[in-house]
Amino acid sequence: MKNLIITISRQYGSGGRKIGQQLAEELGIPFYDSEIIDLAAKESGLAADFIRGQEQQLTQSLLFSLVTNFTSNAGAFNPNMLSLSDQVYLAQAKAIRALADKGPCVIVGRNADYILKDHPEALHVYVFADIPYRAERIVRRYGESEKSPEQRLNEKDKRRRVNYQHYTGRTWGMSQNYDISLDTGVLGIEQCVDIICKIVENSKK
Repeated sequence: MKNLIITISRQYGSGGRKIGQQLAEELGIPFYDSEIIDLAAKESGLAADFIRGQEQQLTQSLLFSLVTNFTSNAGAFNPNMLSLSDQVYLAQAKAIRALADKGPCVIVGRNADYILKDHPEALHVYVFADIPYRAERIVRRYGESEKSPEQRLNEKDKRRRVNYQHYTGRTWGMSQNYDISLDTGVLGIEQCVDIICKIVENSKK
């Protein structure tokens, strides 16, 4: 694969970002996560801080469009009704396509698996784990909060699930949307990285 693109979709707390970082280091290719926000800001003219805020919560405009624009496509994105959330999505999608055209890279989140679903050299990975593993991990990484770890996980996953369904018409986490799904609670971060590296290595043969 001359222009290998690895997209990583992940449940909150499963370690998908860490896997992406380690993969990029192992393969010697760029890693993109929050950097996409700055690129999208330049593309859209929206402030980077505003885009970050949009990513942290389901905005009222997105919730409204889910109710009023629900179609036979299971709520798929309607390009004829552009809310601020839609503008952010389109700007990020354009940035993601530009990064993929630029050369090999690892891209985490932001529906990149769907945006690049027709890319001939993309490997789409989904990372998940059970609640106890993820709960322990977010407390260790981010500390305690007024909300229980389980509540934090459920809220984050719900936002990602609704956003994904709205903009892709697909069900988030369904195995058929990805080339491989990995359980970090069973395999561990390091072994997940090794598995993906082996897939990449075998694809070159």
